[in-house]
Amino acid sequence: MINRSVDTINPEHKPPHYNRKQNPFKNRPTPMSFDLQPTLQGELLELRPLMTADFDALYDVASDPFIWEQHPNHDRYQRPVFEVFFREAMESRGAVLALDRRDGRVIGSSRFANLDEQKSEVEIGWTFLARSHWGGFYNGEMKKLMLDHAFQFVRNVVFVIGPQNFRSQRAVEKIGGTLVGSKLDKNGNERLVFRLEASARLEHHRPIPKPLIP
Repeated sequence: MINRSVDTINPEHKPPHYNRKQNPFKNRPTPMSFDLQPTLQGELLELRPLMTADFDALYDVASDPFIWEQHPNHDRYQRPVFEVFFREAMESRGAVLALDRRDGRVIGSSRFANLDEQKSEVEIGWTFLARSHWGGFYNGEMKKLMLDHAFQFVRNVVFVIGPQNFRSQRAVEKIGGTLVGSKLDKNGNERLVFRLEASARLEHHRPIPKPLIP
């Protein structure tokens, strides 16, 4: 006598708890599909892929020495230094340009980099904004747009910050980032590493207040 299993007789048979509509992989991050240069739009600003033609407008912003006062590369306001920064941004294929939605003016840039599928992690950094847009509103929305995008694909976002860049450290801590260590950059200089996990970000998330625009 042939002993047929239930599944052989009825291929559709599944355990009682099985639900074919449930997909255990549906809500897992999928880093392979991570677009490092997305176009993202908020109420205050828009982020789009950085292009070669953006150099002059972006350098107009970056040429303000005060922006780089606490940054390890405090001479980045100088054109030759910024040219290197811009070239590396283009080569990274992860740089985005920030535009003020009120008038389309270029106000800064940021970057996704170092996507690590094994760690389910990506870095956000190289961010700067025009001083006219400091105060938390625009930087807050920029971070929100980038984090919302990143956490569709990875579970962790890291920020690498200079030890004396207290402004950036405080900004990352405000959104739930925690100091997890340090490392040396390509020039042998120490950098602090902050990590923000998706679950911690939800706990610290607060609505971004709107600026008073006349």
